[in-house]
Amino acid sequence: MKTPEQVVAAQLDAYNRKDLDALLACYADDARMYVYPATLVAEGREALRERMSLRFAEPDLHAELRRRVVLGELVIDDEIVTRTFPEGRGSMAMTMIYRVADGHIIDASVIAGAPVLDES
Repeated sequence: MKTPEQVVAAQLDAYNRKDLDALLACYADDARMYVYPATLVAEGREALRERMSLRFAEPDLHAELRRRVVLGELVIDDEIVTRTFPEGRGSMAMTMIYRVADGHIIDASVIAGAPVLDES
């Protein structure tokens, strides 16, 4: 069985490849995603599929891992995420907090900074 760090690494790799099936395989069937600290934004793989399908439609989507902290079942990723915002291409600081059990992410919390648009 994969370690929590390996599960989250596989999820990030799938995210950057925009491989929706591989990404969802990293999550438990009943996984939950929150905007930190406790606003539920998706529950279950199908809700995650819908949410991530929209994100994967962005042409510039990419997450750069700056630092990873592993504390048992918790994995905390500090990232810079490049996105295509309605106002244009840019990036934002993002912290992801994953809880992993039995080889799958069971919940994920998102802390997102303000978007910074690229200079034209």
